[in-house]
Amino acid sequence: MEPVRSGVYNWSALPVKKDGDRESRKIMEGSSHHLDYLEIHATTQFKGAKPSTAHANDDIEECIIVREGKMEATVEGRSVVLGPGGVILLMPRQMHSVKNIGEGDLTYYVMRYRSRKNMSLERGLAGGGTMMLNADSLKFIPSARGGGRPYFDRPSAMCERFEMHITQLDKKGESHKPHAHAETEIILVISGDTEMTIDGKEYKGRAGDLYLMESELLHGIRNANDAPCSYFAFKWR
Repeated sequence: MEPVRSGVYNWSALPVKKDGDRESRKIMEGSSHHLDYLEIHATTQFKGAKPSTAHANDDIEECIIVREGKMEATVEGRSVVLGPGGVILLMPRQMHSVKNIGEGDLTYYVMRYRSRKNMSLERGLAGGGTMMLNADSLKFIPSARGGGRPYFDRPSAMCERFEMHITQLDKKGESHKPHAHAETEIILVISGDTEMTIDGKEYKGRAGDLYLMESELLHGIRNANDAPCSYFAFKWR
């Protein structure tokens, strides 16, 4: 497959496909440095929509992030209610479905991926197996620039390392100096206005927008003004 493009993916520019009681937005599909398959899309289930059809992925791992609404996620018969900022790290070969149980729309991002290296279910289980996490169950850790909320830093069935956290920046300025690392990284903007430098190019992102930085590309994110901003950061190798 063709490599996915590093840069910004703006929510307002995504094509919308409507299908009865739901709609979807395709964000990207291709390969990356560590993954021979990477696909990200967003789904909106309208109020009262039927739950997604229960299914399992044979050789695909998923990371699901709730943007808005109230989700009931069921994995292998275990159900958990997730709100905005809720995250599922879903191992392959597990039956799962999601349902809108709120009074409004449910919108969530789905990242589906397969490693270039061999899948290891044993490694994924040792790292904690499938996880379903609500943002308000995780401790907020203050910092000089704002703070953050760590979700996990662990191996998975597809990744030697998968790390995810939320960063909050209270004022205008950079989160940290531009840097590069072996991991591919995604920044998903939750709130506020951000600016990002990737490989010498400048981008802007607001709530719902997504930045992708391939392995070893120099990058750095900034709060564009003095109102707070927040974003998910997740990276893998």
